[in-house]
Amino acid sequence: MGELLSKGDLVVGLDIGATKMMAVVFNNKFEALGQCRKRSRKNGQTAEDRIRQIIREALDAVGSPPIRGIGVGSPGPLDPKTGIIIDTPNLGWKNFPLGDTLSKEFGVPVVVDNDVNVGTYGEWRFGDISECEDVVGVFPGTGIGGGIIINRKLLHGFSGAAGEIGHMTLEVDGPYCGCGKRGCLEALASRIAIAKEVAALAAREDAPYVKANCGTDIENMRSGAIAKAIENGEKMVEGVVRRAAYYVGIAVANLINILSPEAVVLGGGLVEAMPDLYLEEVNRAVKEHAMPFLRKGVRIVPAKLGDNAVVLGAAHLIAKRLRAQSKA
Repeated sequence: MGELLSKGDLVVGLDIGATKMMAVVFNNKFEALGQCRKRSRKNGQTAEDRIRQIIREALDAVGSPPIRGIGVGSPGPLDPKTGIIIDTPNLGWKNFPLGDTLSKEFGVPVVVDNDVNVGTYGEWRFGDISECEDVVGVFPGTGIGGGIIINRKLLHGFSGAAGEIGHMTLEVDGPYCGCGKRGCLEALASRIAIAKEVAALAAREDAPYVKANCGTDIENMRSGAIAKAIENGEKMVEGVVRRAAYYVGIAVANLINILSPEAVVLGGGLVEAMPDLYLEEVNRAVKEHAMPFLRKGVRIVPAKLGDNAVVLGAAHLIAKRLRAQSKA
C-alpha cells in the first residue's frame, strides 16, 4: 500500500460527522503521525471554519509540514466528481464546494466522497479483506449506510450517490423512514428504530434495566447501553435487536443476490457493541434468503478499524488520486 506515495510524502485523511470531526496526518506508509478530533459544532463557528481548524491542529501536532493532498469522507448526498456537498442540513451546507474550498485553503488536491463509501473503502484496503475484488459494506448506526466496491473500485452510479442501502424497501407498509418512505431498512433496523421499540418496552415495565438506567428517552439509548441491557438479561430487548439484525441480514442477502460480492463487512455502532449477535442473525438471514450458489464462499466479517476507517480510506483515496495525476 505504501507504493502510492513516495518517502516523505504526507497526506491528510478527514472524517466529517454530524457529531464529531477528525483529521489525521499520514505518512507514505499510512501510519498516523498526528491527529485532531473535536465535536463538529462550536457556537459562532461555521462547519467549514471548524474543518480548517481541525486540519491545522492535526498538522500543528507534527510541526505543520507540507502535505501532498487531503482526502475527505463527508455525509451526503454529494458529488464525488466535483467535491460539492449537495445537501447536508446538520452542517448547514447546500451545494457547498467543499473540495474547492479546502483545495484553495491548503493549496493541494482534495478528494471528497461519501463517508460510508470511504469507511467501506478503508475497511477493504486496511482490514482483513484487501485481497477481495468485490465488497459490500453495511453500517447500522443512527441511520444505515452502505458502500459498494466492484472490480476494486467504489461504485458511484449514474447519480454519483450509489450505495443507499439503508433505503432499500423491505416492508411496503412498514414504518415511516426519515426519507419519507415506508418500510426502508433504516426505518426497521437503525439504532433509532431499535431505540423506539426499547423505549416502549421500558415504558410498560418490560425492560426494567433500561428503565432504571436510560429511562424512556430515545436519546439515552445508545448502542452501548442497549448492549448492556442485553448483558443484564433483558430478553425482550435482545429480541428487538435480533429482529433488527435479521432485517440487516435480509438486505445483505439481497445485495449478495444482486451483486455477488466476495465479502460483506459489517460496521457501525450497533455491530461494534454486539458483534456476535449481529453476525449470528445476519448469517441466519443470508442462509435463508440468499441463493445458495451466490452465497457460497462469501465472507461476512465485522469491521476492524472503528473510527479510523474513514480517515484511512480518505488518505488512501487521495494518495491514489495523486498517483494517477503523476502518471497522466
